Amino acid sequence: MFGIDHILYDGAYTYADAVNAFFLYSFCGWVMECIVIRREKGVWENRGFVHLPLCIIYGFGAMAGYVLLRPMTNNYLLIYVSGALLATAFEYLTGRLMLRLFGQLWWDYSNKRFNYRGILCLESTIGWGLIAVLIFAVIHPLIFGVVTRLDHRSASTLAIILFLAYLVDFICSARTALHKAHDNREEHVCDPS
Repeated sequence: MFGIDHILYDGAYTYADAVNAFFLYSFCGWVMECIVIRREKGVWENRGFVHLPLCIIYGFGAMAGYVLLRPMTNNYLLIYVSGALLATAFEYLTGRLMLRLFGQLWWDYSNKRFNYRGILCLESTIGWGLIAVLIFAVIHPLIFGVVTRLDHRSASTLAIILFLAYLVDFICSARTALHKAHDNREEHVCDPS
């Protein structure tokens, strides 16, 4: 197979499988975010940056976290602690980047105990550690088990479609967000209060 030398999965897989796994993680992250917000706010809310049901921060986090934590595969305590710390650092960096680019966060932990500037909170850090363990114990083998079942041509076609659909949606969403951020900055400059 045209693989990536088992860095992401022990079985045979292709670049297309890795792209499809990335988007499946992104979809699962979107579902999880929507469920959490539904539980907390009592309303359904699209939790992604784009219009598609994807939160790619989860795709990046899961895939990069798996690669970084893979040497600890048999030590769930170490995966928990390292996963919690890495995901919290990733969330912080993402939050700072969003504030810099768009002037706002798409989450706010300021109402949670033990939060830092609404960007981080202890509750989420604990959750990230649990998710890291679940990724190694159950989710990653399941996701790669699903995506590697597609034949090479179908996997490649799906990967291209997902990538292009996300790219178009991202460009449109980024333009809208940047215009809103620009408009908000102008309002603050013009508003004497």
